[in-house]
Amino acid sequence: MEWKVDRQSNKPLYQQVFDFIEQKISYGEFPPGTLLPSERKLAERLNVNRMTIVHVYDKLHGVGLVERKRGSGTRVSTHKWGVLSKGSTNWRRYVEGSTFLPTYPLIKRIREAAKQLENGLDLASGELSSDLFPSQLLQSSLVDESFPNDLSYEHPQGHLGLRETLSAYVKTNYNIKTTSSSILITSGAQQALYLITQCLLSPGDAVAIESPSYCYSLPLFQSAGLRIFGLPVGPNGINPQDIEDLYHKHQIRMVFLNPTYQNPTGTVLTDTRRKEVIEIAERLGIPIVEDDPFGLLSFKEEKHSPIKSFDHNGNVLYIGSLSKVVASSLRIGWLIGPQSVIGRLADARQQMDFGLSIFPQLIANNFLQSVDYTTHRKALIQGLLDRRNAMISALHEILGEKVNFIAPNGGLHIWCKINQKISDEKLVEEGIKNNILFMPGSVYGFPDGYVRFTYARLEKKHIKGAVLQFADILSRI
Repeated sequence: MEWKVDRQSNKPLYQQVFDFIEQKISYGEFPPGTLLPSERKLAERLNVNRMTIVHVYDKLHGVGLVERKRGSGTRVSTHKWGVLSKGSTNWRRYVEGSTFLPTYPLIKRIREAAKQLENGLDLASGELSSDLFPSQLLQSSLVDESFPNDLSYEHPQGHLGLRETLSAYVKTNYNIKTTSSSILITSGAQQALYLITQCLLSPGDAVAIESPSYCYSLPLFQSAGLRIFGLPVGPNGINPQDIEDLYHKHQIRMVFLNPTYQNPTGTVLTDTRRKEVIEIAERLGIPIVEDDPFGLLSFKEEKHSPIKSFDHNGNVLYIGSLSKVVASSLRIGWLIGPQSVIGRLADARQQMDFGLSIFPQLIANNFLQSVDYTTHRKALIQGLLDRRNAMISALHEILGEKVNFIAPNGGLHIWCKINQKISDEKLVEEGIKNNILFMPGSVYGFPDGYVRFTYARLEKKHIKGAVLQFADILSRI
């Protein structure tokens, strides 16, 4: 802890230390399960009386931010996402933090390093390699599209032509039956999540998300003041019964799922469990938010029906996006749900930005209607499969029993458990020093010792070298 108490401050020492640790926990710098220094060691580091630290730890335990067990020390609570600390208003923190919490420091560090990465090895960014982009098809979509004469503000829900195209698209590819009036065009999946958390939920509401999940890396959940409870992800996805258990324990109001090639684990929720999720949601009246960016990126012939395709009573809000099948720079996503919900979210979005630009919507519409779209998707899947196979081969050959993983049958990522005790922060810093990036498990709400590798970002020929570089780093920390 490179921090010192301010002995010139009027604030009591114990309150300064409490505020410091509380902020580290709430900003994600001390993830769930983090072992805090002993009372004696922390007192020595900060040059304060040991009883000051005893008081701090007692107060942190009292508000549920830490867990204390005799013989095992003080750790950040594994349920800290479900706890809101109590205390007097700290207006300075409101001014500095505002409504939106900053990006978690470790993620920010990786993103900053990615911008400066020259001829480096990027296994962190969840994006496609440039050679997988449908560049010519996108250029054709731009050239061929005849732009309307009237470029005034669009419909609040988005371009009608694109919504009609998407209505047919999701019916053909996902067996989701909907109409253009039940679709909201968004600037990507994250905007859809933002609208849902800000407009359909209230501060203090309890929600359930998978654990691990990319949702833990998004400050928007905490910025909305939500209490978050985890649904453990196994080889077959979540256990639907856990939803019911959380409902009875914490009165959860919404469930967020990424059931197909889940980020970061790559697992797939079985059809049987998808139907169980729907049955529980209908019985308890809990909305399900289904985020499905990888649904069409299967390496096998099998198709995984979205949870939404089993929904006949409007309990599921379905989020889709083009970023994983086209390019992340084409910020077009969509949200499908009951018309009353779509209308409410469209109104809220219009209050913020007066709707989306018409141009990317026209490009996306033309792209999806192109006869070459299917050809591109097949080529993309083959390119991803080749990269996945190269990474699996390299992991087995180079790291062997040092890591455990399950080969995904689609998507962009491989989730690895590292079979040695490591610090995520040290591992990431060593990676940056050696020009290789990857995502540690702690940013997804998991303890140290897990890594997500994205095989989509590198060309196939560079993947083995990246694994060799990672293995070298792992051997030195």
